[in-house]
This record gives sequence, C-alpha cells and structure tokens, in this order.
Amino acid sequence: MNRYAQMFDKVRAEGRRGAFIPFFMLGDPDVETSLALLEAAVAAGADALELGIPFSDPVADGPVIQAAAERALGSGVRPSSAFQIVARFRAAHPEVPVGLLVYANLVFGPGVEVFYERTAVAGADSVLVADVPVREGTRFVAAARTAGVSPVFIAPADASPATLRRVAEMSEGYTYCLARSGVTGADDALTLSHDALFQSLREFKAPPPVLGFGIATPAHVRAALDAGAAGAISGSAVVKRVQDHLGDRPAMLRAVGEFVAAMRAATER
Repeated sequence: MNRYAQMFDKVRAEGRRGAFIPFFMLGDPDVETSLALLEAAVAAGADALELGIPFSDPVADGPVIQAAAERALGSGVRPSSAFQIVARFRAAHPEVPVGLLVYANLVFGPGVEVFYERTAVAGADSVLVADVPVREGTRFVAAARTAGVSPVFIAPADASPATLRRVAEMSEGYTYCLARSGVTGADDALTLSHDALFQSLREFKAPPPVLGFGIATPAHVRAALDAGAAGAISGSAVVKRVQDHLGDRPAMLRAVGEFVAAMRAATER
C-alpha cells in the first residue's frame, strides 16, 4: 500500500471528511527556511505535501506562486537542491506523502527517465506535470511506474468520458481536480458543481479526487469535501503567508502553521 492510500485510510479512521494538503515552492525563500516551512506544516496537521520545483516560466501559476519561484531561483535553488530538500524531509518523515508539481521542461532537462529516478531516490511519491495533458502522458507514466513513482493527472470538469477514463487509468495516488478554471490563485469566489465529474471518476475507478486551484479558506475546504472530494490542496493562500512575512522567519512559520491548522480543522466532521 502506497503512502497516499495509507494517508486516506488514516483520515477515514480518524473520522475526518477528507485530507488537507498544502503546497509550497521548494527553496522559497531559501533552502533552510523552506525545509522549516515543511516541518511547520506537518506539525500543524498537514496530511500530505504538494511541492513545486522552481521554474522560470510557470504558465499555470498566478502571481503569488510565480513570485515564490522567482525567490527560490534567486536564492540559487535548482532541481538538484530541490530534490535535496525533499530527501531531508523524507528522512525525518517516512510516512508523509509528498507530491511534486512540475513543468515538462524540468522533466525533459535531465531526461524523462532520469528525472523520475531522481524523484524516487529523493523520496517523493508522485509527480504531476502541469503542462502535460493525459493524452500526451504515456512516456511520463512509463518512466514514473518504472521508478516506482505515482503519475498524477488533472481531470478537467468539462472533460469527455474518454478523457476521464484515461485519467483514471493513468493516475495513481490521487486525481487532481480543478476547483475552478484559470491559473492558481486565492480567489474568494468558489462555485463547485463536480457531481458528474466525481461520479465519472468513481465509475472509472480513478484514485481519490482532490480539489485544487482557488482553495483559500476553511470554508473552501468544507465546500470541496461537501462536493465529494477526498481532499483539498491550497497553494497560493499558503505561499501568500510566506510572502507576507519575508525577513521575519518566526512570524512566517507561525503564520503558515496557524493557517494549515485552520484548514486542517475544516476537515473534521
């Protein structure tokens, strides 16, 4: 049983409605603070982590996460040092699922197979390549499975049944579902009508659906779980707490910990 399956089982055993998964940009604002943020999130109750490797042209990300990538790159973080942060976290937390959210150029850089091998060695569980749709995912899936890494794909709410079937067949660990369209960002408006999507994913035996994009408040977490999601991912709202406390590490860690704790509390029945 992989770490995601164990995590979802643990959430159910605790009587909670779903998982909360914060996103961080690896190396933002620097390596040591980045690692401390991951520690703070887990201490505050994060069920898993979604981690970005900084990239110079993050087309799916809004301004907050773009700025985080720029800070990480500016501090000298590259894929090799990002993997080192993951490895250090994994050594301290053997049970917490860790997913990577990356762009295709970062995978093609060292070679697809080499990238997934490095992912496995670092101890990450899954990879979602944000700009690779499922119809172009065959090579990525093959390399991921060879390395023992779970491939994750996005299931768009307006996707055809054929596309959703393919997402279900090719994804492992969890299925990434969009709470709204557009780029990432902490948008207060969130309207969820995912019944048909979740029903199709269940019929196709997809991994548990987790909602991301626009999850910014505890109310959003509750709405995601009310809609039938198995969990919620929050990115920009988490990273905004990092951005708001640059230069004051204790305040940054405290703000992130308090936010994660509030979001996690929203998963309780």
